[in-house]
Amino acid sequence: MPMRAADIEAAILAALPGASVALKDLAGDDDHWAATVTAPQFAGLSRVAQHKLVYAAFGGRMGGELHALQVTTVVPT
Repeated sequence: MPMRAADIEAAILAALPGASVALKDLAGDDDHWAATVTAPQFAGLSRVAQHKLVYAAFGGRMGGELHALQVTTVVPT
């Protein structure tokens, strides 16, 4: 069963308190998502490290329950 938008957002917010998350269903199937995550935790980190923080929020659900997630990270100004 695909992961719902509310569950994706909740997982990211639990891992990155104070973040903001914007989601877009890329294929209309609740299985291919794009997320723009703005979080103060990203300050001073490389883009790869920022993405790893987001993907870590899903533990073992990446590639299974959450099939595909395109991530854009933003450091708040």
